[in-house]
Amino acid sequence: MDFLFFLIKRLLVAIPLLIGISIVSFAIIQAVPGDFVDSWIANTQAQTGKSLDELLPQAQAMRERLGLDKSMPVQYLAWLKNIVFAGDFGMSFQQNRPVTEVIGTRLPRTLLLAIIAMVGSQVIGIFLGIYAATNQYKLGDTFATLIAFMGIVIPKFVISLVILYFLAIVWHSPYIGAINSPQYVMQDHWSLAKFWDFLKHVWPVLLVSIWAGQAYTTRMMRGNLLDVMNMQYIETARAKGLSRRKVLFKHAVPNALHPVIMNLGTRFDYVIKGEIEIAIVLGIPTIGPLILSAVGERDMYVVAAIFMMVAVLLVLGNIFADLALALLDPRVRRATLTRS
Repeated sequence: MDFLFFLIKRLLVAIPLLIGISIVSFAIIQAVPGDFVDSWIANTQAQTGKSLDELLPQAQAMRERLGLDKSMPVQYLAWLKNIVFAGDFGMSFQQNRPVTEVIGTRLPRTLLLAIIAMVGSQVIGIFLGIYAATNQYKLGDTFATLIAFMGIVIPKFVISLVILYFLAIVWHSPYIGAINSPQYVMQDHWSLAKFWDFLKHVWPVLLVSIWAGQAYTTRMMRGNLLDVMNMQYIETARAKGLSRRKVLFKHAVPNALHPVIMNLGTRFDYVIKGEIEIAIVLGIPTIGPLILSAVGERDMYVVAAIFMMVAVLLVLGNIFADLALALLDPRVRRATLTRS
């Protein structure tokens, strides 16, 4: 019951944070010169050659219909009220349908790729860090450190561009810019064949996301484990005659994992944003290309909803990290229950 109370308290504390993030997000979107109607005028003039005077009456009517003639605070309060009381994030100006439908078709794909990349990068990073720490200054440590260093310093979009070049120019791969092959697009249920086809399309996203995500975890795990292995209780465990494996995995690794688990919340946000960046380069139909298109067309409700989604994921990721750390360490669990 105390643990549940702690969870509820964390969720309630997150509400003002999310409101603050929504205000900042809305203000940033509004700070960009022009709006969706201005973008529509420019596109229409380019396509039809009509003058600004010819388009002004229609543009004014469109601005009133979309509520863009009102001040920013009025627009924000109306948007927030619809979210709180109706779960309505507004209409997409560009696609003329609810934002929840626009994002809902792509959000599950984004989350699936992000979760796979998150789990893969953390598992690989932890084991690479353990291997590097237990082989300090040896060839394996140097190799693991090199992989981690390259994952940190090389931008994800650069790796994505290199992969895109090989896929499109060198290999002429048919698995570019889609999530599934045409024969599986209309298939509602998942099968082994469809999942394998899915992996053929998205493996570059997973590869780059996992490689970039494991880098920091590898460095952190290596450093933490080296510090822990030099502590007095580890020496005591060795003096008692415990095997090297038991000392490592029963006493050293669980304590070295604490900072890694505490960092999980921010790492999930990093993986989400990394997936968005990679998907934009590779043209994978997830949230990435959608937010790029929405920003270009000033489709503010879509952009604001995506910002809020990332913020919610960051908050939930931090809460999950706190709970996972409490479950791993009885001392943290007791402190957590005492605070609650």
